[in-house]
Amino acid sequence: MLKRTSFILLAFLFAVTLATSACGEDASTINTGDTAWVLISAALVMLMTPALGFFYGGMVRRKNALSIITQCLIILALISVQWVLFGYSLSFGQDIGGIIGGLNFIGLKGVGAQPDANYSATIPALAFMIFQAMFAVITPGLIVGAFADRMKFSSFLVFVLLWATLIYDPIAHWVWGTGGWIRNMGALDFAGGTVVHISAGISAVVAAIIIGRRLELTNGSDLRPHDITMTILGASLLWFGWFGFNAGSALGANALAVQAFVVTNTAAAAAAISWMLVSWAHTKKPSSLGIATGAVCGLVAITPASGFVSVSASIIIGLIAGAVCYTSVFLLKRHTHIDDALDVLGCHGIGGATGAVLTGVFAQKAINSSGADGLLAGNASLVLTQLTAVAATALYAAIGTAVILKIIDVTLGLRVQKEEEILGLDLTQHGEEAYPDMEIS
Repeated sequence: MLKRTSFILLAFLFAVTLATSACGEDASTINTGDTAWVLISAALVMLMTPALGFFYGGMVRRKNALSIITQCLIILALISVQWVLFGYSLSFGQDIGGIIGGLNFIGLKGVGAQPDANYSATIPALAFMIFQAMFAVITPGLIVGAFADRMKFSSFLVFVLLWATLIYDPIAHWVWGTGGWIRNMGALDFAGGTVVHISAGISAVVAAIIIGRRLELTNGSDLRPHDITMTILGASLLWFGWFGFNAGSALGANALAVQAFVVTNTAAAAAAISWMLVSWAHTKKPSSLGIATGAVCGLVAITPASGFVSVSASIIIGLIAGAVCYTSVFLLKRHTHIDDALDVLGCHGIGGATGAVLTGVFAQKAINSSGADGLLAGNASLVLTQLTAVAATALYAAIGTAVILKIIDVTLGLRVQKEEEILGLDLTQHGEEAYPDMEIS
């Protein structure tokens, strides 16, 4: 009898052990496949920061190539620490009036192996945190292209830290944080059309206006990109990393991630073709730089929509984005005196707004039950909701960025000296050169 009882007890304990192992680590809700996919996606998004450095670095002149890549790299370091200390808490902490997160997660207090059901019930909260950290890193990196060639590195560091804390973190809470007012309004932004691209694009043009035009823009200097092959490499790596950006935002290895992955690739391809054809008709040449830029614009536009629209809709979004962004860039250069050096507003601001509005047109609950139907599915009000989110994000980013930059300009100064700008930021700001054995231009 004792042997039989012991056998039954051992069998029971063995079964419990197997069941616990099958359910996951330390919590029955942890899904190892979802966790692995989110961590891989975080790494893919991290790759986008050096990719952005190459994308931008190829478009500036040799004497500034190293400085712009360095700016992207230091953002990765600076915001990674800021996010752990308080950025994550401000974005995803306990809601305060729909405006900002509290400090309950400061220093990642309480953020660990257990899931946070407010954001994802199948992965550790720490995995969600590091995935979102890479979004916080890439966003201020986008702004770099607007003031290329002319901002002091010390002032740049202060700007990035203040901008991430005062602009990005609140907007992230509005749109994605539990209790955020834009989220409660019902606006859709699957992976960052408003949070990342509109905020960065609008902030970029404000920065370009306040810092002023490059000295050599009006004296006949050759401002053509020094290495378009570098830019194409950067664009290709951005395309690759964007799969983590969008498909990773499903926060699981599931059908929604697959949908987001496919529409991301399709929209980028359609926009590359669209930009090429429009620019070809306009300039009589199919620009290599234009194809790369068009692909990025398609990626930008599909970002808010990627978890809500069909593959056929992604083709239309890509085609529209390529044409709209090209036209925007052309008109801004032709009819304004704003020196947005690498066209951040036209590609990211306009591209993000285009994608956000088209999300309101093409979204389907049949694709994502947690989303909403758009205009073509009989819900015209979603377009108005999306427009409200776009306008609020743009207005806050514009005003906030202007205030930050004006304060820095008064206290530290924003711009390098004229002699430093002519010599180049590689030597004057870093004492190094990207091409030490070549004649700098």
